Amino acid sequence: MARLADYFVVVGYDLDKRGCSEGQGRILQRFPEKDWEDNPFPQGVELFCQPSGWQLVPQRLPPSFFMAVLTNINSERHYCPCFTFWEELDSTQPQKSLSSEADEDDESGIIESPQLFAPKSLVLVSRLDHTDVFRNCLGLIYTVHIDGLNFPMETLIGNLLSCIIPTAGGSQPSPEDMEESVRTITLGAGDRQVIQTPINDSLPVSGSSVALLFRQLGISNVLYLFCAALTEHKILFLSASYHRLTDACRALLAVMFPLKYSFTYIPILPGKLLEVLSTPTPFIIGVNSSFRSETQELLDVIIADLDGGTVTIPECVHVSLLPDPLLQQTQTALSMVLDPELDVADQAFPPASTQPSTLKIQDKEIRAVFLWLFAQLLQGYRWCLHIIRIHPEPVIRFHKAAFLGQRALTEDDFLTKVLDGMAFAGFVSERGPPYRPIDVFDELVANQVKRIRLEEGNPRKVMNHIKELAEQLFKNENPYPAVAMHKVQRPTEGSHLRIHQASFPHLDEVTVQLYIDHAATKMKTAPPAVRVEMKCMVPLGPPLGDVVDRNGNALANSARRLEVVRNCINYVFENKMLEAKKLLPAVLRALKGRAARQCLTQELNQHVQQNRAVLDDQQFDYIVRMMNCTLQDCSHMDEHGIAAALLPLVTAFCRKLGAGITQFAYSCVQEHSVWANMQFWEAMFYSDVQNHIRALYLETEPPSAGQAEQAEQGALEIASEQRRLWPTLSKDKQQELVQKEESTVYSQAIHYANRMSYLLLPLDTSKNRLLRSSGLGDVESVSNSYVTNSMAGSMAESYDTESGFEDAESSDVANTVVRFINRFVDKVCNESGVTNEHLKSLHSMIPDIVQMHIETLDAVHRESKRLPPIQKPKLLRPALLPGEELMMEGMRVHLLSDGREEAAGVTGGPPLLPAEGAIFLTTYRLIFKGTPNDPLVAEQVLTRSFPVASLTKEKKISVCVPMDQFIQEGLQLRSCTFQLMKIAFDEEVASDLAEVFRKHLHKLRYPSQVDGTFAFTVGQSGKMAAEHKSKDKNPSLSPWQTNELFHGLKSGVHTLGRMSQSTTTLSKNLMKTAKKTIGRQYVTRKKYTPPTWESRSSLQSQLDGDEISVLEEVDQSSLTLSSTIKSSDRQTMSNVVERACCRDYQRLGLGTLSNSLTRSKNEPFRISTLNRMYAVCHSYPGLLIVPQSVPDGTLQRISRCYRQNRFPVVCWRSSRSKAVLLRSAGLHGKGVAGFFKSPNAPSPGPSQADSLGLEQEKYLQAIISSMPSYSEASSRNTLSGFTSAHMSGSDSSDKLRQPKIGVLMKQVMGSKEELAGTFSRGGWRARFISVSQQRAAARPPASPRGKWGSMRGSGRVGAYDVGSRLAGKESPQANGGPSEPHFLRQQRAYLYIIGDKSQLKGSKQDAFQQWEVVPIEVFDVRQVKTSFKKLMKACMPTSPPVSPNETFYHCLEESEWMCLLHKVLQVSVLVVELLDTGSSVMVSLEDGWDITTQVVSLVQLLSDPYYRTFDGFRLLVEKEWLSFGHRFSHRGAQTLASQSSGFTPIFLQFLDCVHQIHLQFPMEFEFSQYYLKFLAYHYVSNRFRTFLLDSDCERIELGVMYEEKGERKSQQVKSVWDYIERLNKSTPVFFNYMFAPEDGEVLKPYSYISNLKVWDFYTEETLSEGPSYDWELVQGQAEPGEESERPDTAAPKSQRRIVWPCYDNPCRVVPDAITKLLQELQHLEAELGQVSERWKDTWDKIKATQRTESKLESRHSLSSSLLMLSALSQPRRSRGLYLQESGVGVGSSLNLSLDSEGGGSATPTAGSRPSTSALYSQFQSSESENRSFEGTLFKKGALLKPWKPRWFVLDKTKHQLRYYESRQDKDCKGVIDLAEVESVIPATPTMGAPKNVDEKAFFDLKTTRRVYNFCAQDSMNAQLWMDNVQSCLSDA
Repeated sequence: MARLADYFVVVGYDLDKRGCSEGQGRILQRFPEKDWEDNPFPQGVELFCQPSGWQLVPQRLPPSFFMAVLTNINSERHYCPCFTFWEELDSTQPQKSLSSEADEDDESGIIESPQLFAPKSLVLVSRLDHTDVFRNCLGLIYTVHIDGLNFPMETLIGNLLSCIIPTAGGSQPSPEDMEESVRTITLGAGDRQVIQTPINDSLPVSGSSVALLFRQLGISNVLYLFCAALTEHKILFLSASYHRLTDACRALLAVMFPLKYSFTYIPILPGKLLEVLSTPTPFIIGVNSSFRSETQELLDVIIADLDGGTVTIPECVHVSLLPDPLLQQTQTALSMVLDPELDVADQAFPPASTQPSTLKIQDKEIRAVFLWLFAQLLQGYRWCLHIIRIHPEPVIRFHKAAFLGQRALTEDDFLTKVLDGMAFAGFVSERGPPYRPIDVFDELVANQVKRIRLEEGNPRKVMNHIKELAEQLFKNENPYPAVAMHKVQRPTEGSHLRIHQASFPHLDEVTVQLYIDHAATKMKTAPPAVRVEMKCMVPLGPPLGDVVDRNGNALANSARRLEVVRNCINYVFENKMLEAKKLLPAVLRALKGRAARQCLTQELNQHVQQNRAVLDDQQFDYIVRMMNCTLQDCSHMDEHGIAAALLPLVTAFCRKLGAGITQFAYSCVQEHSVWANMQFWEAMFYSDVQNHIRALYLETEPPSAGQAEQAEQGALEIASEQRRLWPTLSKDKQQELVQKEESTVYSQAIHYANRMSYLLLPLDTSKNRLLRSSGLGDVESVSNSYVTNSMAGSMAESYDTESGFEDAESSDVANTVVRFINRFVDKVCNESGVTNEHLKSLHSMIPDIVQMHIETLDAVHRESKRLPPIQKPKLLRPALLPGEELMMEGMRVHLLSDGREEAAGVTGGPPLLPAEGAIFLTTYRLIFKGTPNDPLVAEQVLTRSFPVASLTKEKKISVCVPMDQFIQEGLQLRSCTFQLMKIAFDEEVASDLAEVFRKHLHKLRYPSQVDGTFAFTVGQSGKMAAEHKSKDKNPSLSPWQTNELFHGLKSGVHTLGRMSQSTTTLSKNLMKTAKKTIGRQYVTRKKYTPPTWESRSSLQSQLDGDEISVLEEVDQSSLTLSSTIKSSDRQTMSNVVERACCRDYQRLGLGTLSNSLTRSKNEPFRISTLNRMYAVCHSYPGLLIVPQSVPDGTLQRISRCYRQNRFPVVCWRSSRSKAVLLRSAGLHGKGVAGFFKSPNAPSPGPSQADSLGLEQEKYLQAIISSMPSYSEASSRNTLSGFTSAHMSGSDSSDKLRQPKIGVLMKQVMGSKEELAGTFSRGGWRARFISVSQQRAAARPPASPRGKWGSMRGSGRVGAYDVGSRLAGKESPQANGGPSEPHFLRQQRAYLYIIGDKSQLKGSKQDAFQQWEVVPIEVFDVRQVKTSFKKLMKACMPTSPPVSPNETFYHCLEESEWMCLLHKVLQVSVLVVELLDTGSSVMVSLEDGWDITTQVVSLVQLLSDPYYRTFDGFRLLVEKEWLSFGHRFSHRGAQTLASQSSGFTPIFLQFLDCVHQIHLQFPMEFEFSQYYLKFLAYHYVSNRFRTFLLDSDCERIELGVMYEEKGERKSQQVKSVWDYIERLNKSTPVFFNYMFAPEDGEVLKPYSYISNLKVWDFYTEETLSEGPSYDWELVQGQAEPGEESERPDTAAPKSQRRIVWPCYDNPCRVVPDAITKLLQELQHLEAELGQVSERWKDTWDKIKATQRTESKLESRHSLSSSLLMLSALSQPRRSRGLYLQESGVGVGSSLNLSLDSEGGGSATPTAGSRPSTSALYSQFQSSESENRSFEGTLFKKGALLKPWKPRWFVLDKTKHQLRYYESRQDKDCKGVIDLAEVESVIPATPTMGAPKNVDEKAFFDLKTTRRVYNFCAQDSMNAQLWMDNVQSCLSDA
């Protein structure tokens, strides 16, 4: 029984404090005046009566009522119903404080003020929450007062305070109980109220507040608040209504049932206490919305606005929501309760009664949903309770890890936070005890979980269940709904507005007190109303295992895996070690699954006899490995109890090491985080204590028939029974039980102190490996949640917290472990009530236990070292190149798998990685050689290697080797040959050795000088050091020597230009000069020791000694050598003429002798020797091609305008159009004139700058003048209409496909912004391209030949009036096709300058110049570098992709590598187009040695077929990349100096572009793709000297420019070209069998990203042999394998071969047909004892016989064509869909045709089948043509073209109709592909047809794209043609 109200208080406005800034209230009267003993009066009631502050108001407000809640220090809540009404202030009182402020001058200071009203509150203080009853009672008192009813006020209040009601009813009420649970009260004013107390007071009473909360905020908002409250966030409600604030807070608490909110709870917070909101602890608080502005700056508070219906969650707050299926189900259930119509809204005939329930019922339904939700969240929780004491009071702990693990919710954020929260801790302490009253939640969790699970997917059934629960909740609140009748008088309407109202009377304290005392004495005398608490055993509910198994992964739990685990363990114990070894990898894989790990612990348990199992060494090793693997995949929480199950086993399995020394398994499984986790040990301890206490009570029970049943009883059931019996036991018995339990706990504590010392003390206490890795000693690793915070503090004392290493002495290990165990003992003993004496003895015992254990471990450690080491695989030595030497002996390592999936077995097959072997560091490479760990592939040998010089990144990593489970040091090495090595050093490798390895590696990777690289040091590592020291100290050249040297150089040069092939020996003069300079080393101030480079030349040009004279005398002063020149003993400077540049200039017919004036008049260009000593430009070659008319002096001046002095020089000339390609660097950024004002030069006057600009212009003009087309007026035509090679107006579909130059230009230039402004004075007055509307589509008369995507393009072009075009008239399109946008101005320029947009800002147009500047956006070197890094990460990821953002294609796209290729190719194609139209082009980008080199090289490759051969490509690279000074050393970071600049693969990018072109034109290249890969590998490998150093000048300085005949014969090949040449003679690996070039073919590849492919060089790998680019190594390996296969011939042998993509080299294992045949031929020749022929000779012979055969055959059969095995299926451009480039039109076109007739048949539409002509494209000679039927026909040209006679040939073999100018003509003018012909029909003559011809002689040939009109000599002839064509079509 309890008092309805404890206190009645009247609170009024405090008139004494009116002067203050804010009004205050004060308690006017309070009853009783003395505090109750059991419930003292709460402080601060007056603040809560007026939460917004006490204020006077000018008019009377209606009375208000709300309920405030105060919480006292013991967390008990006081409900304070507050009834407020307004009373008039006594007007006789002077209003000074209010009015005098307004008018202080007034002398009297007293004036009448307007009427004011002050609030007065009637407040009750109660411990019960009966809102409606309180409202009625206070309302009645007010009514009696206001209406002046004749009831004494004291009586009412006395009755109210003396009213006693029951706290809660019993269980289901019976009529007898009705009197108990229903109390009718009256205050004595004719009123009557019924109070019903809830049946079960543990359930909250909510009225209709929950339903209202959902109406105000909506489902999802309330769910957010619900989750926020459970996960301990701060929640603030805002509303203008206090009553609603209270209701909302009450509702939130109600839905949290069965959890109770235990933080700050203030439904109505007074404005004066707003600073409470900044408290750091969680809270639920309500605040009036008038204080909204004060809440704005709260950053971590979730604000729910009840009036606006919004919930605002700050950015910094993350609210964890319910786990997924539950959240969805809860939302669905709630929406069905709140909006039942939703379900039937779409029905055609919705049922009539779908109204939502009444508010009160709906309220209970919503609460039922949350009750149902909690039953699902917490199902099975009682199975995770540990009862550690039963008497005197139960002590219960919850095993969180087990609960989360068994529910498979370990990762769930929400549940983890809830279980860690205060509310759940309260839940465990309240609901944990096994013997107590139970409520609806207990019943639900115990009995209804199964039902909930079954009904989960059925909303109807869920609703029924919820309604049942709602009914129970409603019944609990309203046990007798029928009795609920109230009779309470209300005040008359508007009574509060009466003008004259008496103020509330002062009450008589004595009278009221009499009532209170009377009731108190009555209560004392009454018999105590003891309400029988119905205690019982709390049911457990279904066990957790059932819950989870349905979520378990079927695969992980497959019985097969468990069988494998069992078999393996049985084999180990039966000592069948070989069988066990086979199964072990499968077992280790299976142990990733939980079921297998549990199976392992169960199996091992069966093999333990009497707590001990002694094993031999190998058995012990296997068991330990399995345990380690099991523990490795457990988390530190041990949520599945695996570590717990293994704990007794690790102290059971052991092996004998020596006399009396035993090693237990625990010493080998310490490296796991779980052992350092305090929560794990606590849970383990409590679990064991529970078992022992259960056993204790089972023993004490007398044996009975029910013994068997009892054994089954769980600890909670026993505890429940014991708690029931406890009151009946005698004091002594009770005491005895308490003591027994306490000593059980104590003995377990000692046991655990021992166990913990076993697992925490490492075997080698000096090393302390465990502490370092597990986090026990590493305070920093708290983030890994190994260590609880409490632990970290006390450990920090003896540890260096940065590194986590201990302070060296082993005693520290002991101290740390002692402290850890002490903390554990303190915690568990305090919680389980161990006495202080016992605790003290434990503390004194622990150090002794630890010390004793350390001593036994020392002996074990000593003995274990003597064990013979486990046999590890033998280290395999790698094969080395001649001259390659080992720097370090192999170190045993594990090669781990990275993110590439093939080798790791992800894509199928056994995993090749991880593998065990050794890493070797040689002078050239880093090599791993070993065998896979997986026994199924253990006999394979793996090799992974890369050149040391290609290493781009090395970093330390710590890795876990899967077989041994030890965390080890490792390295991750990444190379730019696209290789990644992740290695972990074996424990036998000392850490200092690993460090030495790293230092050696670094030293080799970055030698201080280039001559320290492998290419130089090869085979002479001893000699190198000596050579460095003996340097000559000759400071410089004497003037005479210099002159002689120069003279010699020049004389060698001048003979070059002569085209006569006279062969005379070297002039004696030159020989003398050379001899004098031999062996001297010239050193100048600029000390430079760059890398070296070695070149060779195939042309041995012999020079004649006559006609040598020097045009200009050498100026002595200008001859300072820029750096050292070394010359070897037999070296002469004449070798300069063998340089690639000169050979190519000679081939192109560029340049003449500068002294032979007679010849020079006709030659536009000359070879200048201006740069012979590299004085003008350090990075250019010695000989340069410049216009004939420009003297050297001008060149020297012009060079200063360009960066790095790289002025424009000619590098290639088109043999057909004579247009030239020039290269230079960009202009200086500061402008030409500004450059000369730089401090290092005398400041010239303006005239000088002007003249320089003019000279520059003259230079460009001289280049233009040298072009033959310059003088021909006819060749001035617009660029606007330049279409591609075989495009004519007749075919608009072809136009759509080919990008026009204009379009190309737009694409290349990027944005269309106009470039205005000017260069600095005297710069280029060049004109820029403006975009206007194009007038006409035109073509140059000399039709260039080119290939876009078609097979071959050659076609005639219709001529048209050039004059009219030049005059600007419109020339109609040939067939009325659309006119194209006019891009360039009317006349095309003779010279286009491709420049960097950023450099060319502000150039001015000038209409009179003959050149145009094309500004393009180029990427810089940094972009390439960044892009390449990302490309490497994409191709060689360090770990398998986890998120979709880490997949290969995503990373490839992010790297933007393909975009960069696209840009380079796009610019190159533009330049090719321009050159092809007869304009010259100058590429003038960046410093002229990166992108310029790429573009210029690609342009030459595309334009000139010579560069697509072996010799040509070599020449191209030597000329453009080596001679013109691409900075190989700098970009490749080859030395220590360039290390910081990083690796930038400019040359690799060029090779990738060549690879892309090769893919598109496979028949145009003599070399194969392998050739490109070979160069890509060796340009970074530093095996050859070719790609070392940055320029020719540096190569001469190092003496590696020329090598003498003697050297060339030496074994060591120093040039990559020589190596390729040698290799090419012996094997066709570099040769492209499809090579069938076409004369003068210009290639125009597609450059769109969709057309580009990822180069397989980046992704392929051959683990069997390592990279295949060091040919000697690969060849050496292949032979033994073949030998070993031979002896087996007797046994039947399968012909099948398994080829692993990442292991084998497919080209070698399954070679293509031609290679295979050539190999067989060689084998046969060898067997017959013949001298085998060179493969090339064989190939050439076959080709020749093939030609003659095909000539003889009239009908060509494919079967006879051995030669074309590979070539036939491959058309000229590799087949495939190419998306249109021009951006006009839609659709894509297949490009497969061979020739075109005026463009007519160049592009079959996508629908047609591949043209047959494609298959015959390799037939080049006219002999091979089959002429089935031929004759003359007239053919009508395209639109507006006349009829012309042509010689037609019908070829049935090739299935085509060809035509020629005449019968004798060898050049085919066009081809009609019969595959595209639809019909042949007779026709009528058209306009312009031949006269005097029979009408029947006309016939039409209709193809898929156009109609051809033909006319024969007569009708018979026409019929014959039609029949022949028709039969050809039907044959097909």
